[in-house]
Amino acid sequence: MKGQVTPYLMFNGNAQEALEFYKEIFDGEILDVQTYAKAGYETQYRANDRLIHGKFKKNDFLLMVSDDSPDQKVSFGNNISLVIDFESEEEITKTFNNLKEKGTVFMELQDTFWGAKYAKVKDQFGIIWDLNFEKL
Repeated sequence: MKGQVTPYLMFNGNAQEALEFYKEIFDGEILDVQTYAKAGYETQYRANDRLIHGKFKKNDFLLMVSDDSPDQKVSFGNNISLVIDFESEEEITKTFNNLKEKGTVFMELQDTFWGAKYAKVKDQFGIIWDLNFEKL
């Protein structure tokens, strides 16, 4: 596992506005902004101009954001998750299997459009984990 855990905040359609707010407040920069439409989800309900992914960075502080999707509404308790970047496919697979044993899988471990192996799981304590392994 790599050293840093990154907060991932979910919004009800105002993720871009939140990024702009954090940029102003913390004097950082917005990186890697992508809408649902640009990621190939044009046909999904109200998703075209919403963010599927965005990053804010200030020095070593990194924050990721996304807007809700039709199949996962944002409410108190599911609006933040913790992102873990892994160093190997074996490590992410083992962690995913352990978390899903008593947890709830939101997204199965799979290859993604951004070139990573990724899964999203809520553990038995209600904590949501985004597991990510960037393939080189």
